[in-house]
Amino acid sequence: MFPFFDSTMVLILPALALALYAQAKVKSTFAKYSKVPASSGLTGAEVAERLLRDGGLGEVEVEHVAGNLSDHYDPRSKKLRLSDATFRSKSVAALGVTAHEVGHALQHKQAYGAFQIRQSIVPVANLGSTLALPLFFIGFLMSIKPLIDFGILLYAGAVAFTVITLPVEFNASSRALALLHQRGYLVQTEVEQAKKVLNAAALTYVAATSMAVLELVRLLVLRGQRD
Repeated sequence: MFPFFDSTMVLILPALALALYAQAKVKSTFAKYSKVPASSGLTGAEVAERLLRDGGLGEVEVEHVAGNLSDHYDPRSKKLRLSDATFRSKSVAALGVTAHEVGHALQHKQAYGAFQIRQSIVPVANLGSTLALPLFFIGFLMSIKPLIDFGILLYAGAVAFTVITLPVEFNASSRALALLHQRGYLVQTEVEQAKKVLNAAALTYVAATSMAVLELVRLLVLRGQRD
């Protein structure tokens, strides 16, 4: 994200500090509650399958993927993928993360507005995240203002993606906690513990959004130096 260092780098330092804190927080919180067994005695995979069935999402497949906290719902293939840390785990943390991903599947089924918007700008976000900064800094170093502006425009698309991701993630977590409690997979005290895990995870998205927004501000400041 940072092709070279200059005085404008100070703008993104607060977001960088938040990102480092968020990463440490989510790892420590998940590690803590991954050692707390849920009273239901069900694994993440079992809870995922039951919640999907109850939500009328029988077409969504639950898959195991390698990695730690690489859990995600793929709306294109309609597959819910659970990582090593959640698939077979019976912990409060695993059930919280699993239900969160089911929350995304429900958003897809119910055409939740923010989810739909986020999916529609995925191509723009992907393009912006890969090409925006190289194009901007090539234009900046060579004083080609149209290229600078195009880079900023592409990066703004990536920023929009991170911004719309926030309500999508918060909503998925709210759905997850409600589902776990209503279906009896977690008792109230366990719901509070799962909430801590999901709140820590949400902080990483807040940090990513802060970083993206401040980097956009940085690009605009740099552009002003070429006027």
